Amino acid sequence: MSDAAFALDPRLKNDTRHVASLDLCDVLLMNDARFPWLVLVPRQSGMVELCDLSAAHQTLLWQEVTRASQALRSLDAFDKLNLGALGNIVRQLHVHVVGRREGDAAWPGPVWGSGAATPYDEETITSRLQMLRTALK
Repeated sequence: MSDAAFALDPRLKNDTRHVASLDLCDVLLMNDARFPWLVLVPRQSGMVELCDLSAAHQTLLWQEVTRASQALRSLDAFDKLNLGALGNIVRQLHVHVVGRREGDAAWPGPVWGSGAATPYDEETITSRLQMLRTALK
């Protein structure tokens, strides 16, 4: 369900690594080892708000968010799963799926704007990407 004109926002491209392409969304891993954090981006140009998607695509988006949430939960233990579709800085429609632990670097506040990201080392991110890809199959 890709739109030929679709392009990933440069900020998302810079801050993430591609995990997988589902039917509607690309699943991205935020390159911040402080938090288990996925971002889902529908591959349709011009989407800003959830209501910009057709009803069928809204349903598919939430199915894919659930699938990504389950994949993340299979890899990490955390106390709470946060979902968000803010878009105040990156207007392109995207949904965050973030595993939170009491006492993490931003607890109990939001992860957005909480300190500087701690990038994964190459070995860890390669392993994490493979585990997520397997969990999403």
